[in-house]
Amino acid sequence: MLAVILSGGSGTRLWPLSREAYPKQFLPVVSDDSLLAETIDRGLALDETARVLAITNEDHRFVVAAQLQAQAKGRTAGIILEPVGRNTAPAIALAALAAAEENPEELLLVMPSDHVLRDLAAFRAAVAVGAAAANSGKLVTFGIVPNAPHTGYGYIKAGAELGGCNEVAAFVEKPDEATAQRYLVEGDYFWNSGMFLFRADRYLEELQAHNPAMLDACRAAWGEKQADLDFVRVGRKAFEDCPDDSIDYAVMEKTRDAVVVPLDAGWSDVGSWSALWEIQPQDEHGNVCRGDVITEDVTGSYIHSEGRLIAALGISDHVIVETDDVVLVADRSRVQEVKKLVAKVKERGRMEHRFHKKVHRPWGTYEGIAMGERFQVKRITVNPGASLSLQKHHHRAEHWVVVKGTATVNRGEETLLLTEDQSTYIPLGVTHRLVNPGVIPLELIEVQTGSYLGEDDIVRFEDTYNRV
Repeated sequence: MLAVILSGGSGTRLWPLSREAYPKQFLPVVSDDSLLAETIDRGLALDETARVLAITNEDHRFVVAAQLQAQAKGRTAGIILEPVGRNTAPAIALAALAAAEENPEELLLVMPSDHVLRDLAAFRAAVAVGAAAANSGKLVTFGIVPNAPHTGYGYIKAGAELGGCNEVAAFVEKPDEATAQRYLVEGDYFWNSGMFLFRADRYLEELQAHNPAMLDACRAAWGEKQADLDFVRVGRKAFEDCPDDSIDYAVMEKTRDAVVVPLDAGWSDVGSWSALWEIQPQDEHGNVCRGDVITEDVTGSYIHSEGRLIAALGISDHVIVETDDVVLVADRSRVQEVKKLVAKVKERGRMEHRFHKKVHRPWGTYEGIAMGERFQVKRITVNPGASLSLQKHHHRAEHWVVVKGTATVNRGEETLLLTEDQSTYIPLGVTHRLVNPGVIPLELIEVQTGSYLGEDDIVRFEDTYNRV
């Protein structure tokens, strides 16, 4: 079985904790592990031969690679990069084409990377039921047994019973409150989990039957694939021409072979701050408090501090989230509208929708400390053995002070070795590179000065990570 993990996302649902460049699947929002790490573990725990294949994009590729390397311990089938987002149906088609090269009948367990599942035993049991149906040629989806009349999910209506699963009678759009209540009472409706299980060849057959243009575009893109470090890049133009559609609309709602397996495993798509409040342990006042939080006369609220003390008094049913650059205060019943705030941040030309103050790069991280007219200060951490690109800047000079570890600095024709408390200066226009030759993280303070300090003022000559 191949666990296919879909890792995209815009970072708006749990903003400001999640950002466009670092969406919720990379965050430890319910445990010490990220949602992506938990999803990888779920896939590998199915049996000792299971492998993981991730589908992601250019911006997230190195974060996915790092977490996959840490969790999968060699049991990987690779990472496919989508040049542009084209929804779930084409992404899964790429995974099916990859699997079919080795074994057309390989089972693909498709899982979004940002869901929570509490009961792994129940999940494994449901997958076993689904595997039997998938091996016989069925296309399996997993329907979450509802515990409330939720209006934020699509539903699946179950039909005739088929050996532990049911035929899919219908896929239903998100209902209103009264309809959702009726679904709950009738008992044969399930939340649409967005998880699927089928043979690679059967998915490709159904895609050919119901959306041949999509399959043709995916085949063309896959035919132009190229290896790049740990990634597989598919043909950009062919994939850009691919129709944009979800697997539900492109295949599952049209096939005659769709079945649903009921799943009652403590599932959540963590689709909002209120959803996160629902699945976390609450205190005697119905509050979920994480980080440095003090409350008085507060009920039914989610309060999350990343650093500073949050002191809350006399509020009910609120969400308060503090990061190092944003504080969100919202009515818990309206957190689905957070995306409106994110849109306003974008409209004003700010960057808090896209990046945290700490920005992740394949070589480590950098974090903004201070900024003013013609200068900014950053804290840079370079992983052991990693290096930045050989580069130069047209508009800024840089001053580096090593505070931990050892740095090798290429500056023009010079090579310098710097240790703690030593520094160097990189003049404007001089080619340079920073390398950590040691076995511990290198930390340094960088002071940039110049007329323009944007991240796009970089001319790269050589790069370990093939960035342009």
